[in-house]
Amino acid sequence: MQLLDKLREKMGNTLKPHQVAILGLDGAGKTCLLYRLKFNSYVNTVKTVGFNWEKVRGTSGSAKGRSFCLFDAPGQEKLRALWKTYTRKCDGILYIIDSADADRFEESRLELAKTARMTGSVPIIVVCNKQDLPVAKSDVEIAEIFGLKKELGPQSQRIWACIPGCAVTGEGVEESLSQLYDMIVQRKQQKTGLVRKK
Repeated sequence: MQLLDKLREKMGNTLKPHQVAILGLDGAGKTCLLYRLKFNSYVNTVKTVGFNWEKVRGTSGSAKGRSFCLFDAPGQEKLRALWKTYTRKCDGILYIIDSADADRFEESRLELAKTARMTGSVPIIVVCNKQDLPVAKSDVEIAEIFGLKKELGPQSQRIWACIPGCAVTGEGVEESLSQLYDMIVQRKQQKTGLVRKK
């Protein structure tokens, strides 16, 4: 029993919900994604002024049955300073990009870069949202436009991924949480020395 307790201590209590910050510019679809994860259906939302949070359980992949506290931070420029509060003790980040709004790519790229610098090695999933729209850029195009390999790449010791998604249809939403869970576990294992980095 003592060995099991030590393992739980090293890995983090798996019964404790994983803290996940949902960040991105206003209008990117953060709140819609949050409620897609909570209710597994589309919920029409309004602009977030304060913050939303929900406790959810993963429903697929390795995250199935795992508990998460998801914090949806406001994306308006004047409220982005609050992101530091949301990321201070988070285990992972879902960074949502409106992949159909090319006019705001540079603004979103700069905010993602700030977030990456501010959060050290916390895993980040970049969700290229709104893939249902014909003008949406693919995850591969977004990764190239945003320079993600350089910004989030190996030199930062960060585990990251960029995936397509659509909070309206549900495409990629559960997968993003499942993949983030895998990355959170991998980071904890690396920090405790239970698994060597490749």
